[in-house]
Amino acid sequence: MVDSIPPGMDLFLPGGKENLANVLAGYKADLIVCYGFPWRLPASVLQSTRLGGINVHTSMLPQYRGPIPVNWAIRNGDSEIGVSIHWMEEEFDAGRILAQEAGIALEDEVIPEKLWDGVNRVISRLLPVALKRITEGYPGEAQTPGDHVYAGWMEESFHQVDWGNARRSIHNQVRAIRFGSSGKSGPTARVGGGWVRILRTSLEPVGGIEMECADGPLWIVDSVPADPPKAARSR
Repeated sequence: MVDSIPPGMDLFLPGGKENLANVLAGYKADLIVCYGFPWRLPASVLQSTRLGGINVHTSMLPQYRGPIPVNWAIRNGDSEIGVSIHWMEEEFDAGRILAQEAGIALEDEVIPEKLWDGVNRVISRLLPVALKRITEGYPGEAQTPGDHVYAGWMEESFHQVDWGNARRSIHNQVRAIRFGSSGKSGPTARVGGGWVRILRTSLEPVGGIEMECADGPLWIVDSVPADPPKAARSR
């Protein structure tokens, strides 16, 4: 990783937010550019550069503010995602929007490497646009409040399948967890007399184990044995 850093660029690994403002102020930087940075930056950090900070977010804001927007888009069965570049405020992903682009397809089999390649191509187009607008003094467009899903960490119960739910909801549950684990994990479920971790399902009959959901069948096409969840072991 260190060998890939361009000449003249510094790398530092902060241990916390407290000293970020002092470190950045020493660089006398014009702008902070964030992408995939999980910390909520305080005002002291955002004010440590001449212009403030901007963030690259993988959703069409204001939809899916929060740390895992793509996972939530998959969970909700969205057909696509987008990219937004916005001014940073102390509130997560709430700043004025500098540039946006939609149209990144979410296929039924979401392959992380393929998806991120598409995301990076959009970012490479949008970031120069956003930076140019900043130099021109463009303040950005305020986000419309409206109804939106906050893309926070998934609740613990989401990692266990309830066969009383709709089949597409369970299918998307498996897709979302598989994406978040790069294909290595899935929700646990009771199947027959035992427990499995479901890695892949199909809404169409393609073989595998047929399970009845609230509104019809769903086929388990890839799974591995799993220990029962704690709640089930205590019964």
